[in-house]
Amino acid sequence: MKDPYRQLVRPLLFRGVTLDPEFLHRRTMNLLTWLGQPGQHSIATHIQPWLRQQFCLSDPRLAQTCWGLKVANPLGLAAGFDKDGTAALAWPLLGFGFAELGTVTCHPQPGNPQPRLFRLVQDEAVLNRMGFNNRGSAALSDRLSAYWSSNRPSIPIGINLGKSKVTELADAADDYRVSFQRLYPYGDYFVVNVSSPNTPGLRSLQASDQLAPILAALQAENGDRKPILVKIAPDLAWPDIDAVIDLAMAYGLAGIIATNTTIARTGLKTQRLLQTGNPIAEEAGGISGAPLRQRSTEVIHYVYHRTGGTLPIVGVGGIFTAADAWEKITAGATLLQVYTGWVYEGPWMVRRVLQGLLAKLEEHQLPDIGTAVGLSHR
Repeated sequence: MKDPYRQLVRPLLFRGVTLDPEFLHRRTMNLLTWLGQPGQHSIATHIQPWLRQQFCLSDPRLAQTCWGLKVANPLGLAAGFDKDGTAALAWPLLGFGFAELGTVTCHPQPGNPQPRLFRLVQDEAVLNRMGFNNRGSAALSDRLSAYWSSNRPSIPIGINLGKSKVTELADAADDYRVSFQRLYPYGDYFVVNVSSPNTPGLRSLQASDQLAPILAALQAENGDRKPILVKIAPDLAWPDIDAVIDLAMAYGLAGIIATNTTIARTGLKTQRLLQTGNPIAEEAGGISGAPLRQRSTEVIHYVYHRTGGTLPIVGVGGIFTAADAWEKITAGATLLQVYTGWVYEGPWMVRRVLQGLLAKLEEHQLPDIGTAVGLSHR
């Protein structure tokens, strides 16, 4: 299958510094929001069958049931792309098995000053310091209420929760709880994000004494026992990861997302950001994409080994190809998420990766994707 994105679009988007990444992201979100709109008489509804034909791949060997949710394939959209859920109805059209909205905070916030999103093309990476820019959990609740009333998505939708910048760390548990309450009817699963490097002090909430009250507050509100996961940073030391695992088990969490962006700067080919001219080592923010690939896989492998495979893992970080996806699944990831790889590889990436995973199953003579989870440990 020819890929117009890689042949024609990507060379234009990634040429020089003339096209601001955040501007392009906003334009993309506007298009996806329009494409996802329901209504028998809209132009978008006539395009939707073509989108499904181009980007979706259905095969029972790729399907799993996770936390009681039917997931048609293991490849999902990571949080950060659709912070305000405006394109929530479009993600099933693009082949994803599930999608995660947010990060959303209790209070609306503009995020950090621009520029705050940068491409590291030589490294196949993105550096961001967005700072949880979003319209707040009340606005997201209103939007999803309107969307869900007529056309709830056919794939599971997760909601990623963060702490508002204006909220003191001591009040973090209540901040998360309010967002959880507002969005409870609309999320199929929820994620506690305490690992973004772009909100002051947020990563300190990964410590046991800080994380425990947040998890306790959410589970106290979780009447239907919806799946709650925690997203961790790749920069944690192994003892700190152990502590998060212990808390996840103690509070009955559904799983761990490994991992968020990294603040490490080792091994980068990019020495200075083209947009600012500043040395990369001096630029604040988290890096995603190819530089994160190995470390996130190491964390997945460690968590799977530490838990004996009893705690489901969502693997994210540096997935561009089927080989990348297979490596994370065999390391122990039940599900996967992409963001930066999808930006670099384009919308046909999902179908290519899924086709590659089917080839891997045949190569290893495995009946389905679930039997490949943790294969490297056997």
